[in-house]
Amino acid sequence: MFHPLRVAEVEPLTEDSVAVTFEVPAELRETFRHLPGQHINLRRVTDGEEIRRSYSVCSPATEAPEPPVLRIGIRRVEAGAFSQYALKELAPGDVVEVMPPTGRFVLRPRPGRFAAVVGGSGITPVLSIAATLLAREPEAHFHLLRSDRTVASTMFLEETAELKDRYPGRFQLITALSREEQQAGLPPGRLDRERLAALLPALFPVAEIDGWYLCGPLGLIGSAEAALADLGVPKERVHQEVFHVADTAPPAPAPDLTPDGATVTATLDGRSGTWPVRQGETVLDTVLRNRADAPYACKGGVCGTCRVRVLAGEVRMDRNYALEDDELADGYRLACQSHPTTPTVTVDFDA
Repeated sequence: MFHPLRVAEVEPLTEDSVAVTFEVPAELRETFRHLPGQHINLRRVTDGEEIRRSYSVCSPATEAPEPPVLRIGIRRVEAGAFSQYALKELAPGDVVEVMPPTGRFVLRPRPGRFAAVVGGSGITPVLSIAATLLAREPEAHFHLLRSDRTVASTMFLEETAELKDRYPGRFQLITALSREEQQAGLPPGRLDRERLAALLPALFPVAEIDGWYLCGPLGLIGSAEAALADLGVPKERVHQEVFHVADTAPPAPAPDLTPDGATVTATLDGRSGTWPVRQGETVLDTVLRNRADAPYACKGGVCGTCRVRVLAGEVRMDRNYALEDDELADGYRLACQSHPTTPTVTVDFDA
């Protein structure tokens, strides 16, 4: 469910990014209280077209009675309808439709050592994770390797520097620039699999890290995941959230295996319905034709907003950048990428 929230502040971060803070009215404080690492979905209707986008919350998570702080980072995407609007037009006082925080790329504060490898705007949820962890858990340490093109293009530069100053013995920050020399630190270049496999054990106590958080473009996430596997890190310690997949080729269209007369039964907000599937439709497409309130954002298999649990029947997913292996094993699928392959399919959006 979307709620109209007023924009409190639009703060320029770099030439192509801003931080947007929303006012949260008292009656919605608990609705918009986020966990560190979660994201929110925004909706805008322009010229009769609905645009939805997902953005991670960068502010530390709060606990009652302290009010929530809802601040997100938005980087301009080429031909991005919402990001262009946010950078050029969005201003304090404007009202935006916002869905409550969601997402499972979360670290609940606990003692231990944690590390992150991020690229570009992937710093956004990790900033919330690190700041919340260090503030709430005095026995926790956080190690951050961030990759950016140049210093000028680095989002939340001051915020990460402040964490380093505030927690000098518990927060380690390493910056890698791909297109600019640094006076001190790593030489320029991309963080590919081989480089990460060599760098990580030289920089961090890899064997002591209790959880790894990877966030950014698909290429970096794949390289970091492979490097950690090379280093013997157990897969269950690695968590990832992909931000960009536009630079990769779309999957080749698979033959439509939807049986004639197939139906989808979906439960959403406690109400169920059964509807016929049109040829080529995804589960989400079918539900949206009949329930406009079905949750989604990117429709690209990235954000996970449309996650459903398949209770009966089978589906084929085109691609998946949001669900982890344990979720797949438990029957969860992305409705925006799922095509029925059996005459009847039953899914639960509420599970």
